Amino acid sequence: MNRQAKCKTPRRPPPKKPPNSQRDPVGVYLRVRPLVAEDEECCIEVISSSTVQLHAPEGFKVNRNGEYKETQYSFKKVFGVSVSQMELFENMAKPLVVDLIHGKNGLLFTYGVTGSGKTFTMTGSPGQGGLLPRSLDMIFNSVGPFQAKRYVFKTDDKNCMEVQCEVDALLERQRRENNLTVPKTPSSRQKVDPEIGDMLKPEEACKADGVDEDSCYSVFVSYIEIYNNYVYDLLEETQEDAIKPKWNGGGTPVRQNTEFIPPQSKILREDQNHNMYVAGCMEVEVKSAEEAFQVFWRGQKKRKVANTRLNRESSRSHSVFIIKLAQAPLDADGDNILQDKNQVSVSQLCLVDLAGSERTGRTGAEGTRMREAGNINQSLLNLRTCLEILRENQMCGTNKMVPYRDSKVSHLFKNYFDGEGKVRMVVCVNPKADDYEETLLVMRFAEMTQEVEVARPVDRPICGFTPGRRHRNQAFREEMSQRLEDRGDAMSALNGVVLSLPPLPTSELTDPNDEITIPRLIEALQNRQNIRQMMIEEFDRAASKMKSMLQELDSNVISKENVILEQNGRLSEKDKVIHSNKTEIERLEKKTKMQEHKIDILQKTTKIYEDDKRSLQQELETRGHRLQRELSEKRRMEQRMQGVVSDTQHKWEKECERRVNAMQLEMQNKLWVKDEKLKQLKAIVTESKTPGRPNPQLHQTQPPPQRSSREERPSREERPPSKRSASPSPVPTTTPVRPRRRRSRSAGVEKWVDHKPPSSLDLGTVLQPVIPNAIQVSAPNEKALSKCDRYVLTHQEVASDGEIQTKLIKGEVIKTRGGGQSVQFTDIETLKQELATASSRKRKSSEGAAASGNQTDGAWTDVETRCSVALEMRAGSNMGPGVEHHGIPKRRKP
Repeated sequence: MNRQAKCKTPRRPPPKKPPNSQRDPVGVYLRVRPLVAEDEECCIEVISSSTVQLHAPEGFKVNRNGEYKETQYSFKKVFGVSVSQMELFENMAKPLVVDLIHGKNGLLFTYGVTGSGKTFTMTGSPGQGGLLPRSLDMIFNSVGPFQAKRYVFKTDDKNCMEVQCEVDALLERQRRENNLTVPKTPSSRQKVDPEIGDMLKPEEACKADGVDEDSCYSVFVSYIEIYNNYVYDLLEETQEDAIKPKWNGGGTPVRQNTEFIPPQSKILREDQNHNMYVAGCMEVEVKSAEEAFQVFWRGQKKRKVANTRLNRESSRSHSVFIIKLAQAPLDADGDNILQDKNQVSVSQLCLVDLAGSERTGRTGAEGTRMREAGNINQSLLNLRTCLEILRENQMCGTNKMVPYRDSKVSHLFKNYFDGEGKVRMVVCVNPKADDYEETLLVMRFAEMTQEVEVARPVDRPICGFTPGRRHRNQAFREEMSQRLEDRGDAMSALNGVVLSLPPLPTSELTDPNDEITIPRLIEALQNRQNIRQMMIEEFDRAASKMKSMLQELDSNVISKENVILEQNGRLSEKDKVIHSNKTEIERLEKKTKMQEHKIDILQKTTKIYEDDKRSLQQELETRGHRLQRELSEKRRMEQRMQGVVSDTQHKWEKECERRVNAMQLEMQNKLWVKDEKLKQLKAIVTESKTPGRPNPQLHQTQPPPQRSSREERPSREERPPSKRSASPSPVPTTTPVRPRRRRSRSAGVEKWVDHKPPSSLDLGTVLQPVIPNAIQVSAPNEKALSKCDRYVLTHQEVASDGEIQTKLIKGEVIKTRGGGQSVQFTDIETLKQELATASSRKRKSSEGAAASGNQTDGAWTDVETRCSVALEMRAGSNMGPGVEHHGIPKRRKP
């Protein structure tokens, strides 16, 4: 036979819960701790009841634009330094206690930096009780008269609650009392610890409204801590409890030798309703607020604290105080608790004091303290990661897995964030400047937590019994006891009358003529007869009185019946009113649903508007920062341009001075040349007057034939005067510097801006400058410059020889930081047109013409030719020193 393969037990599906689309955001409150020293710098300012502003302290790192950044954060409510513990409880914890009494769960935890006042907010001090003792006091003030006897509600190891009958509960109480090793005497009662005495004032006591009087309640408390990501039970017996003296039969203490057993860590499990709980955790049933707080203080003394630089008693673990309220309805008679496990409702309130985030550099932690701080920060970081992913899933519609299991803190409270109750967080901050950086991180986490939404818990179902049965049964018992008491009084009065008859005297006759005993007996019988007659009369009066009383009772019963009939009529009228009210309620519910739908739409619209507003604000801040940067850049550019202008002005002054000096030197040279020409002309004229005399210098200074073209060029006097340029001339510069030309951006596909002024002249030449991929403009504009990366300007002017020369001034288009374009000139090309022939004026000597008709001899008599030959003589000639230097100036670059 084949064995049947073993398989795992299928997981039980989660119970179907009624769908609830209503969600509430996590309520985040802020409490600002007062400064220790009044002269200390404060970096937090309370602007309104829901907004605070953070100021960067002096010496803190500034923004890029050189200014301090001030940020504002909004919360559900902000409590300043003067807030009282009572006001804090009224706003934060009281609604959670009301929900607890009505069968709903709640989670309240404090968050903040080390030394920000979290433990004081949760626990308080004598005379200033915190959230925890005030919550316990309110619970017992509300359900105290309706508490069940001890051990009627019994917890099991699976996070469930059972109901025992009165007999089982009595046996359980007797068994627990018999197991007590210490005799219970009035002197052995535990005294109130002075550290927790008078936590609350009597006038500050409060009570919840709407408590179900037809139910019985019982309160259970447990206290755990999460230390280094391990869960420990603070109510479990430790070494101190194990070595306490035990009592023998004679009443003397006997101390036993026991070994120290370290506390064992607990594990987290999931119950049948998929709720997380601590397995094996001790749950203590308490019957008063004092007893519950004594249990809490017993565990508080075992909590792990240490002394650091920032806090004398710094919490090294996360503490969780769990208050469970079990309630079950009474039966139809209103006497006993209904023995139905399904009708038992268990709600719990978790009060969590998270350890403060800290930096080891500030606390100076080493060794164990450093490991504790690392585990604390890691657990808080994981809690923040879970909330961020949960927020992203809700806002973006994603389905990412929330890493609850990465930390015990987030794993234990997974059900609350999934919709098992309300969640509220108290953010405690210290406004001193040393905590500014860590306070910024806390503020950002708190602001993000407000955007997480938790499903609203559903109301507890009603058992179906008639309400008010406890009060009605109590009134019936009081009426019956009163009637029995009246009947007992009547019977006792009647018995007293019967027993008041005098006893008969002893009668013993010894003689028939006894004259003493017989008269005494006759007298006694007569007295008894008189008393009997009186008793009959008294009985008749009592009977008549009883009859009148019965008649009065009958009349009262009739009147009461009439009242009942009248009340029934009123009840029928009330039923009609109730029916009409129900219809009105249904109409209002429909209207409410419609309004809620509209509210949801408006909330979504408001959320969209807020997102747009936030994005626009961010964009405005970004543009403001950009504008500030541009203004600073503009100021730097103005300073730079001023420097460039001053440098350029200085250069131009030097250039102008140099040009003036060069012009003066050129004018001096021209005057000297003219003087030389006049001297030569005078010599030629003088020599030409002597007939037949050869000119010895004609052969000596005869120019070479290749210079004939120069002879035909007109002289400087015959040249036309220079005209003004036909096109706007470029800005004069010194000796042009040819910067290193950059390579083409796209391998020869450069686009040019061809700037040709409308005043340019068409010279009619064959060779014309052709520029491919060019945009021809008559005046440069920003649109053309933005499309091109090269620039050329066609400039025409009259050269020194009277001809028009064209200059192509080239440059590169460079984008500026302000979004415009600028041109940097890099090169100048000159196009010059020369004529092959030129008109020349020749002056022949009359004597030379008469002597011989040779044209060659007459050419040497030309004044301009002789002058040009004289101008081109080399150094050392007898015509005068410096002819080459002064007569032929060096050619200058354009």
